[in-house]
Amino acid sequence: MTRRAVPLGIGHYLPDRIVPNAYFEGLVDTSDEWIRTRSGIERRHFAADDQATSDLATRAARAALENAGLTPNDIDTVIVATSTPDLTFPSVATMTQSNLGMTRGFAFDVQAVCAGFVFGLSTANALIVSGQANRVMVIGAETFSRIMDWTDRGTCVLFGDGAGALILGAEEGAGTSDDRGILATDLNSDGRQRDLLYVDGGVSSTGTIGKVRMQGNPLFRQAVEKLAQTADSALTKAGLDAEDVAWIVPHQANIRIIQGTARKMGVSMDRVIVTLQDHGNTSAASIPLAMSVGVSDGRIRRGDLLLTEAIGGGLAWGAIAMRW
Repeated sequence: MTRRAVPLGIGHYLPDRIVPNAYFEGLVDTSDEWIRTRSGIERRHFAADDQATSDLATRAARAALENAGLTPNDIDTVIVATSTPDLTFPSVATMTQSNLGMTRGFAFDVQAVCAGFVFGLSTANALIVSGQANRVMVIGAETFSRIMDWTDRGTCVLFGDGAGALILGAEEGAGTSDDRGILATDLNSDGRQRDLLYVDGGVSSTGTIGKVRMQGNPLFRQAVEKLAQTADSALTKAGLDAEDVAWIVPHQANIRIIQGTARKMGVSMDRVIVTLQDHGNTSAASIPLAMSVGVSDGRIRRGDLLLTEAIGGGLAWGAIAMRW
């Protein structure tokens, strides 16, 4: 028998404020058509002035707990993937733990930008497989609207705010690719490529929050190649291939990256969960948001093989093969 990290419940939260592409026409030289054509994004959500990342994470966590039929103290560990924490410290995860009324276990953040949720899932899997935890909640939560340069049309139109949460629990499997739960993970990073996507501020450098800076074309070329490679690696480790995948649930950055990766893998777009038209790029929140939408609308069903893949600043990228 093999100990597996199996999905128990999922949920998400989006702030009330919906921002259409037309909003940016008064800020920068752009248009709804320009944004849709180049990114596939039509609208996104922005957090209210009094909403912090931990508030979004807490709302998504409560939705996941309700979906799983669990209480906060049924959870051993909370992992929050974010690049936009409330404070330098303490972690968003401990704030979320407190907000939930969770009085046991431990909580911490991971930071791999847009790949954060994949890194968080891999960490949760390791905790469960090693026996250090039985139930782990992994949350992706971001308020990227707080680090936008509103004069940069290449970045400010792309990002949105939101949160998604997935609860994993320990179950015994047969040790085959037919098991439910996480079957394989593949993580990568290359700090030499850090200038392709970064924030130009920080505690020990400028003492400021900073703004997002991105080299779009070079990043695009890196993304398609690396995402297809990591996806193939995760599937190979699981003893599976692209034909076995029911749904790709990718990081929702750009429709051309999603299409290019699917094409490189030989997977048709009708097997890809796409939500960026409604959410924009929510960084570490994008995969759990898309996964939660896919579950709630009935596309993702028990037993389906899912492949998640993401790339973010660092560069950091990775993929996970899991059976729902």
